[in-house]
Amino acid sequence: MSIRLGYHIPYFHHTRTAELFPTLVAQVRTAEASGFDLVTTMDHFYQPPLIGPPEGPMLEAYTLLGALAAVTDRVRLSTMVTGIGYRNPALLAKMVTTLDVISRGRAVLGVGAGWHEREHHDYGYVFGTVAERFSRFEEALGIAVPMLRGSRPQVEGRWFRAEDAVNEPRLRDDLPVLIGGGGEKKTFAFAAEHADHLNIICTTSELPRKMAAVRTRCAEAGRDAAMLETSFATPLIIHEDGDQARKLLEEVLARSGVDVTGLTNSERAAATDRFFVGTPAEVTGQLQERVLCHGVDGLMANMLANAHDPDAIALAGRTLAPLVGLTGTGAAK
Repeated sequence: MSIRLGYHIPYFHHTRTAELFPTLVAQVRTAEASGFDLVTTMDHFYQPPLIGPPEGPMLEAYTLLGALAAVTDRVRLSTMVTGIGYRNPALLAKMVTTLDVISRGRAVLGVGAGWHEREHHDYGYVFGTVAERFSRFEEALGIAVPMLRGSRPQVEGRWFRAEDAVNEPRLRDDLPVLIGGGGEKKTFAFAAEHADHLNIICTTSELPRKMAAVRTRCAEAGRDAAMLETSFATPLIIHEDGDQARKLLEEVLARSGVDVTGLTNSERAAATDRFFVGTPAEVTGQLQERVLCHGVDGLMANMLANAHDPDAIALAGRTLAPLVGLTGTGAAK
């Protein structure tokens, strides 16, 4: 598996509900034609805080991915990522292999420990402590991943149970597993053991330490670190007009309660540290100097301000694809 450039669907509030799915189809088809090789969506029930209020629009992830599979040809499809606390792992394996059949071999299982406490509570799922969530995550991987490979796991665990669980039909035994997160001990260890791809969530100042931790966890698992593909979660606002891009960033931050106009220079730098903002040339330089120089394989673009704009999607694809070694349009072959 090789995934180098992801386009993430970060929000659903940009159009009327009746027009939402056709608009999403246009977005995803533009991403497919612009060099992205993976399309992802959140697996949440509520909008995350940086996007908007919890009562804002949020589509169910796997229903959406199944529909998108029918209207695309080449891009891989995944969540970024499923919180295992609200997905029974045996059923999750069945859902993802069904997506793989519908998409003719383009599904990726994207999974993580989960972090959104309110949606767990409101929907009646146990959230738990950090230790409990990672214990649950580890147990879930021991069920879902073998089922993707054609095994019938026998598990009587603390969190989940599976008894000779059958997962058919399947197209293949190597459906990719993508783990997302920034935990250097648990998340990276689980990725070293189970995953094909690790999407790292952190600030760029933390990235050298994160990459070193990936190598350490792979060594502990007896795995060549070069065999675990990595990508960086990339909050991105790109525009031909750099000033307009920076204005869009201010609007994104304002939605989460941050008024950058009232901040000191150091406070403003801290608030905007994770974002890559500006013209194509500016964004290219930022990514080369702050991310790609550390040996990360790919980029997962989260266009928080203009992901619904086909021109912005195409611009992002043209800008980012050459940085990660993708020269043509479309997705993985």
